[in-house]
Parts: sequence; structure tokens; C-alpha cells
Amino acid sequence: MNKYVTGMLCLFAASALGLSAESLSYTGTLSSPESAFQTTFTLPAAGSVTFQTWGFGGGINAAGQVIPAGGFDPLIALFSGSGPTANIVVDGSSNPLADADNLSNPPWSFVGNCPPAGTVAIGSNNDCGDDFMQTPLPAGTYTLLLTDANYIPQAVFDNGTLSEGFVDLTGGVFQTCDPGSGACINPNGNYAVDIVSDQQILTSTTPEPSTFLLLCSGLALLAGAKLLNPRRIPPLT
Repeated sequence: MNKYVTGMLCLFAASALGLSAESLSYTGTLSSPESAFQTTFTLPAAGSVTFQTWGFGGGINAAGQVIPAGGFDPLIALFSGSGPTANIVVDGSSNPLADADNLSNPPWSFVGNCPPAGTVAIGSNNDCGDDFMQTPLPAGTYTLLLTDANYIPQAVFDNGTLSEGFVDLTGGVFQTCDPGSGACINPNGNYAVDIVSDQQILTSTTPEPSTFLLLCSGLALLAGAKLLNPRRIPPLT
């Protein structure tokens, strides 16, 4: 059995048994732009936690895997608790802990959210699409959500719950456009994300990609418009 397969089996075993680690690395493929990945983890003690994606620009994740560029432009959001009633985590200024290159949500996005992941050439520019968030968190159970950057959880706009569903601006395709050059690319559905802490992290659920029911209304779009950054042009139809 090769080292990669052994490592993956160990990761899933740790998830099932609730074992602990200081870093968790997840890779996979979303079946569509309207799909989502989520995983639940527990911090037994307060600590600093870093969330880093690699799928868009590539790099080396916390598990030492080389992640190739070419995946979709992601959004990550952190929720307190698990299941549909999990609430999005906010900072002291009531800003939701959510990061994507099309969100205007300082300090969490989008300034400085790419390194150490790579960039991708789109037209004449090199674009950063990956996400980086680092924050102190109290002990507790949390859910990390990862979606296409144009499949936005409604909770980002009203500091709500996972059960509120999503605003879908994907047009049904994985696509990233550079507003400067007007060029677009159509990446694949691959994702890679790390959760790294200076404390032990407990996992008690095996992470699985999941598809959520779309909840999108004109009112939701109007409410969310203030958070959208024109840097990333919605997919062309």
C-alpha cells in the first residue's frame, strides 16, 4: 500500500474515531458549482486557527501534498456549531468570518487572502483566487464551509445560519474572469483546504461533499450586493 493511500486511510480513521491533530487537510472535487464541502471540527481549548485553500492556484498543503493549480475559485465561511442551525462566526465588529475574492468583507477578504497559494494567468494578469483566514477561536465545535465563490451562503449577508441556503451567481459553470483584461477561464471542480491550529483539533465526523438546497430571492440579492466585489466578474451566459 503506497504512502498516499495509507495517509488517506489514517485521515478517515481519525475522523471516524474522533482522534486529534494540529492540522487537517482535505482534498476533493465538487460535482457542480452548486455543490458544497463542509466539515465539522472541535477545539477542546482556545487557540489560533488558520484556514487556507490551495485548489485555485496550487501549492503544498499542510499534509505535504503538492496541490496542482486549476481548481475553482473558492469561498470559505466559518460557522459555530454543526448542522442547519450552525451560526456564522463574526468578529468583534460583527463582520462574518467569510473569505472570497468577490467579497468586500474586511478584514477577512479580500486583501492579502492568497499567499502562500499560487496565482493563475488570466489574460494579461496573474490572479489570486485562494483564501486565507487566521483568527483566535474559543473552545467549541465549528463547521467550515467551502463553495464556489459565486455560490454564496446567505448567512454571509445577515450573520445567519447554514439553513438559509445560498445565493447562486454561478450561471451553472465554474468560471473565473479577470476584469482588467476581460479574459475568462473555466477551471475544474477540484478543491483543497487546510485547517491548522496551535492547539489540538478533534474531528468527530467524516467530511463529505454535500449539495444544499438553493435559497435565492431578489431580496437576498439586494441585501448581499453591498458585499460583492466587482474584481471577479460573474460567469458569462
